[in-house]
Amino acid sequence: MIAPLAGMWLAFGAQGEPPRPPAGAPEPARFDEREIVKILSHSPLDGPPPDPTNAHADDPAAAHLGRFLFFDKRLSANSQIACATCHDPAQAFADGKTLSQGLATGKRHAPALLNVAWQRWYFWDGRADTLWAQASHPIESPSEMGGDRARIARLVDHDPDLRAAYEGVFGPLPDLTRATEVDRVLANTGKALEAYERRLVSRDSAFDRFAAALRSGDDAAQARYPEAARRGLALFVGKANCRLCHAGPSFSDGEFHNIGVPTLDKTPPRDAGRYAGVDLVQRDPFNAAGAFSDDPRGPRAVELAQLSRTSELWGQFRTPTLRSVARTAPYMHQGQFASLRDVLHYYSTLEGTVPAGHHGEQVIKPLHLSDAEIEDLLAFLETLTGADLPDGLSSPPASPRPPY
Repeated sequence: MIAPLAGMWLAFGAQGEPPRPPAGAPEPARFDEREIVKILSHSPLDGPPPDPTNAHADDPAAAHLGRFLFFDKRLSANSQIACATCHDPAQAFADGKTLSQGLATGKRHAPALLNVAWQRWYFWDGRADTLWAQASHPIESPSEMGGDRARIARLVDHDPDLRAAYEGVFGPLPDLTRATEVDRVLANTGKALEAYERRLVSRDSAFDRFAAALRSGDDAAQARYPEAARRGLALFVGKANCRLCHAGPSFSDGEFHNIGVPTLDKTPPRDAGRYAGVDLVQRDPFNAAGAFSDDPRGPRAVELAQLSRTSELWGQFRTPTLRSVARTAPYMHQGQFASLRDVLHYYSTLEGTVPAGHHGEQVIKPLHLSDAEIEDLLAFLETLTGADLPDGLSSPPASPRPPY
């Protein structure tokens, strides 16, 4: 239950009367009860949802092995590229580039991995339906790591520490002369990587602390939240209605949208996005309904079977989380916008939008934000940056074997 009128006037002090702003200063942000309910729907961020398709998703030994593999460049064709190359811990597990750069330049921007366990679909086009399946793709992508499953199986087989760690989680290494068992090693590599990536959680942001204070009626704690961020939050749940797509504690609806963003090179769009992704995820041998899933008849498999590939999906891309978004520039599926200010300018004006006919998002209209409103929204978005990750998660362990 919300404390009576908690935060109704966010500028209230302990005595109940709001201080008057100086002449010419913006009005203090005020929320009614409906707005408070909307605000509280975005926090707290609880533990990641379970993944029954991966029986080792929350196994500490699997997470330790996955952490080692995440930084291991031997998974790539030239032993120069690791998962951490495009998902750099120093850059919120993104790479700061418009297009990802592995063995070649990719076609899309590398998204950040913080809070990746909350996603329903993976990659910008949703061509993977589980995090372990997603983790398997870049390893064999010619433009990314360029490795192959047989190489990985040999690596696990021939490295005594890696083999011991692998067998400690997944059991004895199978007969690697059988193609299916080689496939299983790649699937298990992805499952170990997922167990690690599920721990990359960004929470306890300034916004989370404000929401907790709002829920409990702690006026003193509410007062520590910047006034500009409060005004930006009012826009987020009100006039701008950003929460229409950036919903819930993860600030994403988990769905796909075509918002008419111009391409990076300003040519007509050629990326089919979700339209192609549906076909790819349904044909993926590592999907939730496949032979390597630990829950092949579960809810994820049912959802996969119910997907329909329709023309409206053409050019749609997944809604990213906004948590720690201030650390993950550039933005959009090709990194088209260098800064959050550029993103907000686009939503304000729809300048340069690519006409999408009847396939476009009908709810996208110019917001006509003032410069001051853009600054307030920026102030709010900056308060979504979470606390630092626990020690150890941002660097490789000395050995794939767990320290116990």
